[in-house]
Amino acid sequence: MNTMEMNRRTFVVTGASAAGGLMLGFHIPTRADAAAIMDDPWMAGEGGQEVNAWLEIAPDNAVTIRVGQSEMGEGVFTALPMIVAEELQCDWSDVKAAYADTNRHVRNTVEPYMVAAGAAKETDNLYQRMATGGSGAVRRSRIFLAQAGASARERLKQAAATAWGVARADVAAENGILSAGGNSATFGEFAAAAAEIDLDTEPAIKTPEQYTLLGQSLPRLDTPLKVNGSATYGIDVRVPDMVYAAVEVSPVPGGRLVSYDFDAVKDRSGIIGAYRLGEGGIGVLPYNLEELANRVTGIQSGVAVIADSYFRALTALQLMPKEWDAGEHGNVSDESIINGALDVLANPDDPTFNPAHSVGDVRSTIAASDNTIEATYITPYLEHACMEPLNCTAHVTADRADVWVGTQNPPRALAVAAEEAELPPEQVHLHTTFLGTGFGRRLRQDEVRQATAIAKALGRPVKVVWTREETTRQGKFRPYATYHFSASMSGDGKPEAYWNRVVSHSIFNHQLPQYLNNGLDRSALEGLDQRLPYRFDNQQTDYAIRDSHLPVHWWRSVGASQNAFAVEGFIDEMAHAAGADPLEFRLSLLPEDSEFRNPLLVAAREAGWTSDLGRGEGMGIAVAEAFGTIVAQVALVTVSRRGQLRVESVDAAIDCGHIIHPRLVQDQVESQVVFGLTAALYGEIHIKNGAVVEDNFDQYLMLRINEMPQVRTHWALSGGEKWGGIGEPAVPPVAPAITNAVFAATGKRIRRLPLRNHDLTA
Repeated sequence: MNTMEMNRRTFVVTGASAAGGLMLGFHIPTRADAAAIMDDPWMAGEGGQEVNAWLEIAPDNAVTIRVGQSEMGEGVFTALPMIVAEELQCDWSDVKAAYADTNRHVRNTVEPYMVAAGAAKETDNLYQRMATGGSGAVRRSRIFLAQAGASARERLKQAAATAWGVARADVAAENGILSAGGNSATFGEFAAAAAEIDLDTEPAIKTPEQYTLLGQSLPRLDTPLKVNGSATYGIDVRVPDMVYAAVEVSPVPGGRLVSYDFDAVKDRSGIIGAYRLGEGGIGVLPYNLEELANRVTGIQSGVAVIADSYFRALTALQLMPKEWDAGEHGNVSDESIINGALDVLANPDDPTFNPAHSVGDVRSTIAASDNTIEATYITPYLEHACMEPLNCTAHVTADRADVWVGTQNPPRALAVAAEEAELPPEQVHLHTTFLGTGFGRRLRQDEVRQATAIAKALGRPVKVVWTREETTRQGKFRPYATYHFSASMSGDGKPEAYWNRVVSHSIFNHQLPQYLNNGLDRSALEGLDQRLPYRFDNQQTDYAIRDSHLPVHWWRSVGASQNAFAVEGFIDEMAHAAGADPLEFRLSLLPEDSEFRNPLLVAAREAGWTSDLGRGEGMGIAVAEAFGTIVAQVALVTVSRRGQLRVESVDAAIDCGHIIHPRLVQDQVESQVVFGLTAALYGEIHIKNGAVVEDNFDQYLMLRINEMPQVRTHWALSGGEKWGGIGEPAVPPVAPAITNAVFAATGKRIRRLPLRNHDLTA
């Protein structure tokens, strides 16, 4: 193996893209190319010409398309370039992808042609949307990406038309070639001229029936890099003169570090120093229990040990004596949190309840009925359990900060680094890497804040790596939720009234209180209020917030993930009470024009829906909507006489309106079934003495490969104007489809997750 000496500038230069970001192997310019563009990273180097902020075209016709979203396995480094390429009419084999530059994004507003086309507002930042979440990569970026490709295409055609003395309408653009009559040229030949052209009118983008590239399952651009190991994740980053930091913060959120004895470890080999974090230590925005919003954004009280290797830093940290003060939450447990919520739930007149939705007179109808059913459902706190532990590398000087991190929100990460470095955002350069999954956890930037604060104090590059234990214990958890359902049925089994009371931990309450509406957290009510697809003459949903000291945040599919389990479970209970088939009962509650009908029918048909199965076998059905996409699922399970559960298959019918890349959608559905099944079977965070009990995968269990069911994805697309997201909506139906199937197989109703806590023996 050859050893190459590299200083920090060489690393930055050779790792920089034409967009100013880390290229991650998609397109790595030569050192000469990179050196020429470092001071003005969005101007073209020797390798290509920028036609607009989204793409550059090289003389050899290679097209580099810049991606504003973060690639964490969902396929945005293929799907989003496809949208641009569809309009550009380039040759897909010439396409490369690169991360858009976050520094450029925050320094510049959107290009005027986007405003002229109606695809942006003048106040938008350059790349408009760089936060990845809410299943929005395609559905919220499609229009402006398509506009970027269409505008570049028409500029290329105009440049050729001017040179050839013909009308632009007479110039064809196809597979990277411009042609008119006997004239022909590559895009690369006219890229420089096209960059200078302003169109009088911006072109309209294509409609789905005009697509020629979109809708195909093309090979992913990032697959070769991930197969050969050249893909760069945050944890892979190495910077010359870099040292390592191992960190530990209060095991009880809101607690504090009383003391630590660095003298006990300072003489160990490779140890450089230690810093107190947060209260009384480094960090411009420490975690402050009185300022509850800082539970997520600030630096929690703790300590970092710095060494010349991570092993040495971590070993010293673990050996170093530390004393913690748990504070006022030192006696809290998960059961005390749930029991407090159940106390509120048991009293329908509790003043903390706020009406979320009401039709008719629920209370009187239920009170007058002699045929009522009731049930209470409970879901626990859950961790995101990202594959890659949290990490961040930072270097802060007097006039510049560089941060290397896999983040779901690069602009927010840059802002956090700027705040901690006490520098203007324009002087902070964020180098986005691949993410070893995110699921919402990598939106919070607490690792960025820590790394930047330590790097500033240390005066040299530092890489902060959280252990798996720290990553798990310091999660920003999915909230718990508790539900009480009441319903009355007529003599012929038809529902008369439906009442749902919900008590949960609110994500918005302390982090984003401006988004609360009359005490309602809409993210906690997804699919419960007026968005409940089923219709009842008398219907009511009430909601109350009861928070704990744990920090919470969006988890893959957010509120729909737990709400669908409760709602679809109780709908199944109503069907059973009515003596009705679960599918037919759902259809009877849906309006004839409901978008939920077709996915249910497709899933049932493809799964071979039946209630006539042998002993220990059962099918369950569930449907839910998240981020504009409806997913219906049918699960087939078997349960042995010893109570051993196996999920045999899951059939999922998807209505997201339109599809960019079918294979990516199938991949996402399979991924979400794994995610949802893991949570349904095993997911649970316990709290003891205020601290999280689970700290690694021996306690916070993951689905094993031998437990993987067969997953079949089916299209139930409604088309039209609908463009739903696909990164999350297949998660919510998983748990209820499985638990409803368990009931069909065993007669045992599961109202509290996870399933592993239940005895399923015959």
